[in-house]
Amino acid sequence: MSLFITFEGGEGCGKSTVMRLIAERLSKDGFEYITSREPGGTPIAEEIRNVILDKKNTAMDPRTEALLYAASRRQHLVEKIWPALKEGKLVLCDRYLDSSLAYQGGARNLGIDEVLAVNSFATEGTFPDLTLLFDLTPEQGMERIAKNANREVNRLDLEKNEFHKTVRASFHELAKRYQDRYVIIDASKPLDAVVEDVYNVIMSRLKK
Repeated sequence: MSLFITFEGGEGCGKSTVMRLIAERLSKDGFEYITSREPGGTPIAEEIRNVILDKKNTAMDPRTEALLYAASRRQHLVEKIWPALKEGKLVLCDRYLDSSLAYQGGARNLGIDEVLAVNSFATEGTFPDLTLLFDLTPEQGMERIAKNANREVNRLDLEKNEFHKTVRASFHELAKRYQDRYVIIDASKPLDAVVEDVYNVIMSRLKK
């Protein structure tokens, strides 16, 4: 059965690593799936990603940023996510709509409902079936980033701590708003424990 699963959270929360390990486990268990990421996921969307996250683009207006994310997301859906779901595959996506709502809607002060309106046009109302929120304090996330020499450092990593605190608070607000699809994961646990928690959540959702 098809299931659209998104991995969300603040910077350094470990969602990308966990998603990779979950994909490996799903493969061993014989599930058909694809993995992707936002912004990006397709050639055109990746080009937009490069513009959004380039550390030189510090003059980017918040509304421009929100619109670029929505444009990238639209292309991603059309080329990759919708076709995979139509084929009955699991879709694992590193960030999606909720990141725009938390980062641009919340932390950039554009308003969650305002950013949602832009994205509703772009996505034609496509929401994930399951959103896994990797919850971690910004301080813990930044500490992990500092220790990981191989991680891409992007423009959002350079924001002040208050920005990241607002992102986290916005994600919690979204978890309350969308309780039917949100599951909060304690990302401060050891990696193996987090992977096990996530896998169990996915399996329970597949059985419904």
